Amino acid sequence: MTLALRTADLPATERFEFWRSVVCDAFVPLRAEPGTDDFHGRLRSIHLGELQVTEIDANAHTIHRTPRAIAASDHDYFKLGLQLRGYCVLTQDGREAPLTPGDFAIYDTTRPYTLAFDDSYRQLVLMLPRRLLRVAPEDVGRITAVRVSGRQGVGALVSPLLMRLADHLDEYETPGSVRLADNIVDLLVTLVADRLEIEAPCPDSGRRALMMRITSFIESHLGDHDLGPDTVAAAHFISTRYLHKLFRDEGTTVSCWIRDRRLEHCRRDLRDPLQLDRAVGAIASRWGFADAAHFSRIFRSAYGASPREYRLTSEPTGEITLSVADREY
Repeated sequence: MTLALRTADLPATERFEFWRSVVCDAFVPLRAEPGTDDFHGRLRSIHLGELQVTEIDANAHTIHRTPRAIAASDHDYFKLGLQLRGYCVLTQDGREAPLTPGDFAIYDTTRPYTLAFDDSYRQLVLMLPRRLLRVAPEDVGRITAVRVSGRQGVGALVSPLLMRLADHLDEYETPGSVRLADNIVDLLVTLVADRLEIEAPCPDSGRRALMMRITSFIESHLGDHDLGPDTVAAAHFISTRYLHKLFRDEGTTVSCWIRDRRLEHCRRDLRDPLQLDRAVGAIASRWGFADAAHFSRIFRSAYGASPREYRLTSEPTGEITLSVADREY
């Protein structure tokens, strides 16, 4: 179900107060300041799988994510803002990202940020759980408020796709939208990995590049039942001991990384409407789980439900539930 809200039907004196409420409900608690006495705003939003996709068309105002607003939040998200029309300046982690049409930037709702719109604008905002981008905590500050051009590199793949999504938002509320969401997330993961490799600090760049090659190798071999530390180390001509050290420095282990990525792919397949006829055991085997009982146990531990229960309760509806609690004005 598409959420559609606009200020046009309200008296001028009530419009911005209504808009302030709308953006808090649709995203996270925020502080909003008007940039004009004659404010107009329109918002449309849908859910694609775990992605919330929102198109905003409004005139001048400023949005602040403050420490107080952060403390009022229960969930952690990354947001991506794609400029469709007009101009925006995103500020976070001591950087400014000036966005013109086709440009986008990522920001983190667990840290303060500001979005400044000096005139009328149109923007697409993607909001997704932070875990989906698989960014190590120490690396988050290197990807936020970094302008990504929609005219080169991976950005030239992401930007046109999202612009098309914004122009035809209502058309994507279909069962296949879950697969589209997964493809968008995969593109964003590629973008972030590319950005981290480019921006890696010189003393550490070799290790970061090696880790990216290793995790990419793991991702492409998840279906191999014998995938493990020895296999991964041999494929990269390093010792198993050094491989374990690399993952320990990331706060995890090789086996946990492999397991978590396998579980994530299984979870995606289980909520995919196009795979409802595929047996749970077949999905588990596809992603490297040879023992169905073991898979069921660790899936329940990770997601709080058995694979079959999760499949029954995960049919996407596209609905957005709004809350009026914990706003900051």
